[in-house]
Amino acid sequence: MTRPSSSQKSWGPRILQDGSAQFRLWAPAETAVMLVAGDRDIAMNAVGGGWHEAETDRAGPGTPYRFRLADGTEIPDPASHAQWNDIDGPSVVVDHRGYVWRNASWKGRPWEEAVLYELHIGTFTPDGTFRAAIERLPHLAYLSITAIEIMPVAHFAGRRGWGYDGVLHYAPHNAYGTPDDLKALIDAAHGHGIMVLLDVVYNHFGPVGNNLPRIAPAFFHPERHTPWGAALAFEEEAVRRYFIDNALHWILDYRLDGLRFDATEEIEDESDRHVLIALAETLRRAAADRHVHLVVEDQTSRQGLLNRDGGTVHLYTAGWNDEFHHALHVIATGEKQGHYAPFAETPDDILKEATARGFVHRDRSKDRVGPAPQDPLPPVVNVNFLQNHDQIGNRAFGERLTVLADPALLNAMTALLLLAPAVPMLFMGEEYGERRPFCFFADFEGDLAHTTRQGRKDEADKFGGLPQGRQTGDLPDPTAEETFLTSKLDWPRAASPDGRRQYGLVRDLIRLRQAHVVPLLLRPGPVEPHVLSSEDGVLAIDWRFPAATLGIRANLTHAERPWPDVAGETIFELSQGGTAGPAIVVAIDRKRA
Repeated sequence: MTRPSSSQKSWGPRILQDGSAQFRLWAPAETAVMLVAGDRDIAMNAVGGGWHEAETDRAGPGTPYRFRLADGTEIPDPASHAQWNDIDGPSVVVDHRGYVWRNASWKGRPWEEAVLYELHIGTFTPDGTFRAAIERLPHLAYLSITAIEIMPVAHFAGRRGWGYDGVLHYAPHNAYGTPDDLKALIDAAHGHGIMVLLDVVYNHFGPVGNNLPRIAPAFFHPERHTPWGAALAFEEEAVRRYFIDNALHWILDYRLDGLRFDATEEIEDESDRHVLIALAETLRRAAADRHVHLVVEDQTSRQGLLNRDGGTVHLYTAGWNDEFHHALHVIATGEKQGHYAPFAETPDDILKEATARGFVHRDRSKDRVGPAPQDPLPPVVNVNFLQNHDQIGNRAFGERLTVLADPALLNAMTALLLLAPAVPMLFMGEEYGERRPFCFFADFEGDLAHTTRQGRKDEADKFGGLPQGRQTGDLPDPTAEETFLTSKLDWPRAASPDGRRQYGLVRDLIRLRQAHVVPLLLRPGPVEPHVLSSEDGVLAIDWRFPAATLGIRANLTHAERPWPDVAGETIFELSQGGTAGPAIVVAIDRKRA
């Protein structure tokens, strides 16, 4: 498998066939650049278009290197594949051909089989490393998880953070391990039949360690801004190549099964061919022999990105369905401020539409990136969740639903999540009822640390606000190591009676999904969702597949609420007795077959 010919001007080092190494840097603001490789200084050639290039046969794998600018300043490679120490130190040459894959024949799994599990490497295990995560894969495999989604690992400042402040997008953070350690995790997951997706951030750079504004001011748009600073100038070919090659890097060099793209609504591009389109098409050509899944987080719900071509994914596979979460969160907690305010008046109606079809708050005026949106789309274009890193970690105290919601209601919601046709996603620890918080944390210092602390109150206001009786001074310090350590999973809880009970319920629900729902999703043909009339607090939806009808009835209240009859064989039922809630029943009517 080879990269497209246009990548011959790609960023970052390459090991050539003869064993020598080629280095390239886009630095149009620099008249002269020196490559410092090991103990050698090598003048780089200006090859046009702002690019500087050098080759040497004395920079094998493991060699530290830097770029020396005209004034003597030395910087790491913006496309470094690994760092010697921190983000300001030397980069390291990596030969990705050196890793021997144990599961080299792995081609992935169909998206319809996906049950996602979002995790943060640093808090998933006590050690917080790629290698340590391997030890927990049997736990996920027995649960019947089919895909893990790893929060960003691109190198950021400091030793702890969520990863959304990365500045070296090609380099796995060495706090988690080496490039080979990440490959070993992916390889081991494939051995368990588990796909691996990586969360990537292509809408901004972190606030510390980014040298591109100095060497390439044109990397950033002079007039556009994002919530995190200057917008990226995707109209520049070198900028486009930086991110397209980065996606190829993860999919080809690391054999990932897919990527999750953060906040794509902030990726603006006035080019004739939007970078999101170019990126997806390039990836699909480069890995045409594998199942590759591209998931977007897009606040404008641009449906056109998810169009199908004769049932085949053309660009992006699915998008996060925030409306499903927000409506259920309001129902479960009664919180109605910040992000939840638009859901406060009619959460039941929004939930019905979000569960049946998704795209409740789609901004049609912004759905202009790709082709005209199709309607209907299959249910698997939506990724549903009850919790994720944002919805937990941006709360004032990082509380999970296990400490916010009634257990019986939470179980009914979990059954709805796992047995509805949309692709479900769990957040790490959810499977055994984790009660420890997951807080926002970062390893910043000085003024940036102060600004980060000040910003947590504003962010918390968007996610439920301060609990009654708590003050701003009670907020966890996001820059304190203790906040990071208390966000690590409590694995002993998974072995407790309550933990085993919850794990068993989730495992049974996933296996019911695999046995009954996935076969319906894999069969080609249109799916027609029908929302039935029901009382407030009751969800009644039938999805008519070519082979059968899947019916779900749920009473998400604690009151007596009748629901419309559901036809067919009951595959799951949770009941409080009579018509009292919380309750749910799921049935499949195969008379349509």
